[in-house]
Amino acid sequence: MIRHAVTCIVLILFVAPLAANDRPPVTQPRATSGDSAIEPNWKEKLAITVGMKDADIVGAGDKVIQAGVDYVARLGGGTVKILPGVYRLRNSVFLQSKVRLVGSGADTILFKEPSASTKLAADSDWYDQEITLENADRFQVGDGVTLRARGDGKSYDTVIKRTLVARTGNRFKLDRPLRDNFWRRGNAIAVSVFPLVTGEYITDIAIENLTLDGNRTKNDNLDGNYGGCIFLQDCSRVAIRGVTARNNNGDGISWQICHDVLVENCTSENNAQLGLHPGSGSQRPIIRNNTLKNNDIGIFFCWGVKYGLAEKNTILGNRVGISVGHRDTDNLITLNRIHASKDVGILFRPERGKDFCGHRNRLVKNQLVDNGGMNGAAIDIQGGTEAITITENEFTESRGPAQRVAVRMGPQTRDITMQGNSIKGFAKETETGGK
Repeated sequence: MIRHAVTCIVLILFVAPLAANDRPPVTQPRATSGDSAIEPNWKEKLAITVGMKDADIVGAGDKVIQAGVDYVARLGGGTVKILPGVYRLRNSVFLQSKVRLVGSGADTILFKEPSASTKLAADSDWYDQEITLENADRFQVGDGVTLRARGDGKSYDTVIKRTLVARTGNRFKLDRPLRDNFWRRGNAIAVSVFPLVTGEYITDIAIENLTLDGNRTKNDNLDGNYGGCIFLQDCSRVAIRGVTARNNNGDGISWQICHDVLVENCTSENNAQLGLHPGSGSQRPIIRNNTLKNNDIGIFFCWGVKYGLAEKNTILGNRVGISVGHRDTDNLITLNRIHASKDVGILFRPERGKDFCGHRNRLVKNQLVDNGGMNGAAIDIQGGTEAITITENEFTESRGPAQRVAVRMGPQTRDITMQGNSIKGFAKETETGGK
C-alpha cells in the first residue's frame, strides 16, 4: 500500500503542463498581486513633469530629473516628461525599471558640464569608501566621477564610477565602496566624467525624444565599455527612440550584456568613438532607421552579439561604417546606406582565429557608396571568418576605380557567398589577400 501511494504521487508530479495555446484567453485582465505578465490597458498612467518652470518638479540639472525618476519608480513605474530647456549635468541620470524618460525632442537638451581631473592625494584600499583628491576645487558633493588606476600586476587600468556624497576639505565619501585598490603608485586619478543617462540591472525602460550633448571638447574621454551619452549594463527590454546623442568624448549609445534592445529613429553623431555600441553578450538587438554620422565607427558589434537586426540606417562619414567581430554570429544587416566611410564600409575583424570570428552573418540589399581610400574596400572580410552571405547589395564607386575593390577576403576566410549584387566603378569586384 505504501509503495502504491508513492507511485501515484510521482505520476502526478510529472504530468505535462497545459500548453499556452490550450488555455482560455485572458479576456478581462485585472491587476493582480505578483502578476507582471498581464495588465489591464489603463487609460491614464502615472506621469510627472520636470522643467524650468510650470512643472511638477522645477529645476535645471540632473538632480530634478533624478527626483522624477525615483518618484515614479517608487510607485511601480511611469513616465518622466522633461520639458524644453538645457539641463546641465554634474552626474548621470540613473534610470530604474519600468520608467519611461521622455523629452520634447530637440528642445530638451541634457548637456554635460566640463570635466575636472586630478590625482589622488592618498592611497585608498579596496575596502575603503572614500578618496582624497589633490586638487578638489572643481569637485562638489553630488558629482559623478570615474576613478582609474593600474593595479599591481595588471596590464590594464581598473575603472569604476561613483558619486561623491560627502566631504571634508579634499576628502570625499563615495556612494559605494571601491572594491579595488586605488594607489598613487598606480597613477590613481579621479575625473568627473560619466554617462549622461545610465542604468544597471534594470528592465522595461524607454528613453525617447531627447537630445544628449557630451560637450566633447571640454571633457576627458570615457571608454565606451563604461560610458556614452547613454550607457546601459545588464539590462533587458529597452526601447530608445528619437534620441540624438552627439559630441561625446566616447560613445554615443552603448549597451553591455543587454538583451532585446531597440534603437530606432535616433541620431548618433560627432562622437569620438562608436555611434552605436551593442556590447558584449547582447542578444537580439534591433537597430532601425537611425542616422550615424561622423563617429569613429557607426555600428560596432562587440563580443558575442547574436541574432541582431541592423536595418534601414543611414551610416555616413564614419571611419568605419559597421564593424563585426568576436563571435558576433547570425546577424542580419539589411537595407542600410553606408556612405563615405574613410577606411571601410563593413569590416569583419580578424580576431584570434577562426573560433573567435563573426560567422553566419547576412548582408542583404545594402547600398555601399564611396567607402575606403585609394586601396580600400567597401567590405573587408578578415581572419578566419566563415559563412558570410552578401546578396542583392549595390556597390557604387564614383571617385574613380584606383585600386579599390568591392569585397576583399582574407586568405583564411571561407564560404563567402555573393549573389545578385550590383557593382559599379571599382577596379576589382573581389580580391583575396590582406589579413
